[in-house]
Amino acid sequence: MALIALPLIGSGSTWLTLTVAGLAMGLIVFITASGLTLVFGLMDVLNFGHGVFIALGAFVATSVMGATAGWTGGAGQLGGVFLAMLAAMATAGAIGWAFERVIVRPVYGLHLKQILITMGGMIVGEEIIKVIWGPGQIPLPLPEVLRGSYLIGDAAIGKYRVLAMVIGLVVFAALVFTLNRTKIGLLIRAGVQDREMVESLGYRIRRLFVGVFVAGSALAGLGGVMWGLFQQNVIPQLGGQVNVLIFIVIIIGGLGSTLGCFVGALMVGLLANYTGYLAPKVALFSNIGLMVAILLWRPQGLYPVTNR
Repeated sequence: MALIALPLIGSGSTWLTLTVAGLAMGLIVFITASGLTLVFGLMDVLNFGHGVFIALGAFVATSVMGATAGWTGGAGQLGGVFLAMLAAMATAGAIGWAFERVIVRPVYGLHLKQILITMGGMIVGEEIIKVIWGPGQIPLPLPEVLRGSYLIGDAAIGKYRVLAMVIGLVVFAALVFTLNRTKIGLLIRAGVQDREMVESLGYRIRRLFVGVFVAGSALAGLGGVMWGLFQQNVIPQLGGQVNVLIFIVIIIGGLGSTLGCFVGALMVGLLANYTGYLAPKVALFSNIGLMVAILLWRPQGLYPVTNR
């Protein structure tokens, strides 16, 4: 996609700026979508309430960064950002634990009921956010240390975009390593295939699955912080707005596929930036067009999970 866009854009520096911006946006989308992909891929749960954890993470970040606004120096400002991320992940994970016990647990294996009850949970969650933080828009500005750009020739690379790319790649590497190279990942994947057999060996699969849901919720909280800093403001409806983009990404990549989610998010980010520069009106529906094109070619997505 990047190579196809190069001759269309013409300027190498403009192409580099757009490409890095697209990759950064794609990795932010991946962080927000990875939790939903994890929950569906390993637990077979369609959580349409995923957006409430995104919004919750963003609003927690506004409170934490407001409290640390007086921290000075580059290290202090970055410390405030990372503290906001940790607080958002911890809060979203804790609420995710309660969400799984109260809302999701009674409807395991019932996809239609999962969709309806989790959408209801998201609506209630948005109203609770309005009660705590108010219904209006709240600014979430970047700290001074993350403003501005690095110059590579004539290309300008935003500092925050570089940070977003690093965090996104770390999250992707951690997910792949945990699922494929650790005992916990092996047990979870085995529990998906044959739960009774794993339980007969003495392992508590229910606890592992609860841990997966909490981890997915925490990743959504992290994604909310990243998205809020990207937009530099947050609203209670943030989760619902991002949910549409998230589902486009996981449908493109293949439901339940972490690698597919990663590739789909990068494609969406790059396409949005290229079309926004070349044909702004096309950018309004470019993501949906990409999803339709992918599904016509591969109806199960780019990297379908074999048991879906």
